[in-house]
Amino acid sequence: MSDTGLRVVWVYPDLLSTYGDQGNALVVERRARQRGLAVHRTDVRSDEQVPTSADIYLIGGGEDRPQRLAAERLVRDGGLQRAVDNGAIVFSVCAGYQILGREFVNDLGEPQKGLGLLDVVSTRGEAERCVGDVLGDIDETLGLPQLTGFENHQGITHVGPGARPLARVRLGKGNGTGDGTEGAWNDTVFGTYMHGPVLARNPQIADLLIKLALDVNALPPVNDQWYEALRKERIAAALQPA
Repeated sequence: MSDTGLRVVWVYPDLLSTYGDQGNALVVERRARQRGLAVHRTDVRSDEQVPTSADIYLIGGGEDRPQRLAAERLVRDGGLQRAVDNGAIVFSVCAGYQILGREFVNDLGEPQKGLGLLDVVSTRGEAERCVGDVLGDIDETLGLPQLTGFENHQGITHVGPGARPLARVRLGKGNGTGDGTEGAWNDTVFGTYMHGPVLARNPQIADLLIKLALDVNALPPVNDQWYEALRKERIAAALQPA
């Protein structure tokens, strides 16, 4: 973090901002400001260069063609890779998650190179689309409560040995491989299929991103009444019989 505050970048809102994922940037901002931190947020459109000196980068979901365009421009730009090399934290959702991987299938049905920031490879499933609420147990290494979110994707993402699944699902399809995994992460890069927006449903994940950016083990407590009410409501709704 710079002397002037926490630097947050929302990447390509003109291409990757489906299903309310921009809410993730709002939650990170809010959670940081509640701790008295100054926050400088930059929304970087796809015709702009990605800055390399920010602390937290957030990427949302998108349709197939915008995903291809975003991947092409991010690979060509190189700024996000350099930011990770500098120690930045990245949190990605759905199409953004696939882009961070080594390869995905684009709207033309062709394999497309990703950024290689996560050891995952994504293909397109032939079965019915993965749609609905998801509940899962987050990797215990991260020390976070149950994951809640909403998935809507056709992708199947295989997690390689250089990454770990973000969660194991109790309800829902997650990565779509049938092995019960959802999302992936390494030291500073995170990916998930969860919308919701996922950080509003799981504010502790937002806090984790802030702690990693600040290189601290804990943050001052804040009033989580609204967030916990939302979590309880969505978890209860997910567990209702269809």
